Amino acid sequence: MIPEKISEWIAERVKSAGAKGAVLGLSGGLDSSVTAVLCKKALDENVLGLLMPCHSDPKDLEHAKLITEKFNIKTETIDLSEAYDTIARSLPEGDQISRANIKPRLRMLTLYYFANLKKYLVVGTGNKTELLIGYLTKHADSAADILPLGDLFKTQVIELARELGIPDEIINKSPSAGLWKGQYDEKELGITYGELDRILEALENNKTQGLDPDKLKQVKDMIKKSKHKREVPPVCRL
Repeated sequence: MIPEKISEWIAERVKSAGAKGAVLGLSGGLDSSVTAVLCKKALDENVLGLLMPCHSDPKDLEHAKLITEKFNIKTETIDLSEAYDTIARSLPEGDQISRANIKPRLRMLTLYYFANLKKYLVVGTGNKTELLIGYLTKHADSAADILPLGDLFKTQVIELARELGIPDEIINKSPSAGLWKGQYDEKELGITYGELDRILEALENNKTQGLDPDKLKQVKDMIKKSKHKREVPPVCRL
């Protein structure tokens, strides 16, 4: 069973690192909710979920609390809004994405603070779909110690969420990184997760016949342009 296999993997990774537990960010979204429940299964009381609002939609905090209350996960709430404002004021005027990406990087900084404090590993919540197309912020949500969902497509995470008993309001809401008001993943990507997963799986199995050529090219371009996000920084060898 997938939940048991992933939970055992989490426990083994934490043990082999000599860590005492795991810390992760809880956004109120699907991926972080599923990851949190799997960590709870793996580590019981040695899991800390951080709620880190940063000029966020209050609904996201409500959804995160649904998970922590239902599954009895310990939490800390760290409001990063003031820290974000201070940093933003000290920087030259930037575009929307440059400023928005400060938020996930602040969150990862906070996660590693608690990881150092408690001798925990930082658990990332990214799934296979987003990793393959580079739909993540470099040195932010990509910067974690372990990625339990990294081999599951988004549509598979949805199925796993139902199996784990994640509340319907979390499963059914439009996926969003919450970087700005009205920001939704599929709108930003220009393709649905269902379409994405079909194409990615077809590419993985080298069976792309019958796919929409424009969509196929779009996904291939995403993979190519985001290659640097999946690799360690290249070293100039002398």
